[in-house]
Amino acid sequence: MHKSPWWWIPTTYIAEGLPYFAVNTLAVLVYHKMGVSLTDMAFFTGWLYLPWVIKPFWSPFIDLFKTKRGWTIAMQFLMAITLASVGFFLPTSFFFAATLVFFWLTAFFSATHDIAADGYYMIELSAHDQAAFVGVRSTFYRIASLMGQGGLVMLAGYLEENTGEIARAWSWIFILLGAFFLLVALYHTRFMPKSEADRPVPGVTVNTILRDFANTFVTFFRKPHIVSALLFMLLYRLPEALCLKLVQPFLISPRSEGGLGLSTYHLGFINGTVGVIALLAGGIIGGIAISRGGLKKWLWPMALCLTLPCLFYCGLAMFQPQSFTLICSAIFIEQFGYGFGFTAFMLYLIYFSRGESKTSHYAFCTAFMALGMMIPGMFAGWLHQIFSLYNIFGMGGPQGYVNFFWLVMLSCLATFAVCFSVKIDPSFGKKEVRGEK
Repeated sequence: MHKSPWWWIPTTYIAEGLPYFAVNTLAVLVYHKMGVSLTDMAFFTGWLYLPWVIKPFWSPFIDLFKTKRGWTIAMQFLMAITLASVGFFLPTSFFFAATLVFFWLTAFFSATHDIAADGYYMIELSAHDQAAFVGVRSTFYRIASLMGQGGLVMLAGYLEENTGEIARAWSWIFILLGAFFLLVALYHTRFMPKSEADRPVPGVTVNTILRDFANTFVTFFRKPHIVSALLFMLLYRLPEALCLKLVQPFLISPRSEGGLGLSTYHLGFINGTVGVIALLAGGIIGGIAISRGGLKKWLWPMALCLTLPCLFYCGLAMFQPQSFTLICSAIFIEQFGYGFGFTAFMLYLIYFSRGESKTSHYAFCTAFMALGMMIPGMFAGWLHQIFSLYNIFGMGGPQGYVNFFWLVMLSCLATFAVCFSVKIDPSFGKKEVRGEK
């Protein structure tokens, strides 16, 4: 009996989103709460992006062995083990080294899960159903964002306040995540359909994969305007890449250290409600805008919306307001601007990937996107430390966050520079947003 996609798409895409937020958001929070320096936290958690950067290099090999369904379920079982292991090792004296290993394994399994789950989606569903359920998968990925950045953080805050033990509170969060993935994997063994088309691709060998990959690699780097395109992929989001590792610590750091002193519970509320709603609204309105005017027309307005709201973090760091409503309002505006501006970036990746081997070329584009987030984030903590020690922008000591966020504003010049140099067909946008995309 054929099972409706509703039986497995929601759970699959929650399982696709949760580990990403666990690795890239929860890891930052838990290390900061447990006293790891910002320099070490940002540098070592920055490396956790690597599996998503190099994902295109091993994705073809999944076609050699087993099925997409088998890979998907296997990765869910493995993530259940690694996430629970994070929880078990957090209360130990050597938690930092031990949990980093399991976070990296989770990232690797998650990236592999992305490849297999998306491949299974395309195999199991007809073209019509793929289009019909694209909004469903996106919605449940966003629900994973609400759970990972909101609900779990709020629960951790509640446990912190009631137990008085940060390590124990976060330990339960990751054990809970491990249990969730175990249940999802068991559920999918029963309710994820076995497709006749889901089998290793016949005739595919290691040699053919390497040959095809080499050809795809060469054709990608022979595309017109490749240099300006790569600079755009790497630098358009530079302000966000610098902010990403330090915004959460800034919001919860004590005021004596230049932060806003929010509780973990309130941070979860901001992440899971205010931030997500603003991001979604910005993305939806951005898509509507491009559909009516095209990418080239909206590139500069979206770049400005992506960068200028970072000024709100400068203001929050300088004045350290007590009003929770004011803090939420500033973050709502910043996240809305980011969601609006990010639309142009993602559509440019689709634009540049057009032509032969567009799927593989798009994978390369997303790899460069992840690399552009990984490298600046690794050094964000070090930059904050430097700015805390020296009066680079006129404020030292506990004003390191002020200096750091002014550096973020300075980095906006890189975004403007790549927007000025990138080449875009003025006609691109309307048809792709309304139709194929």
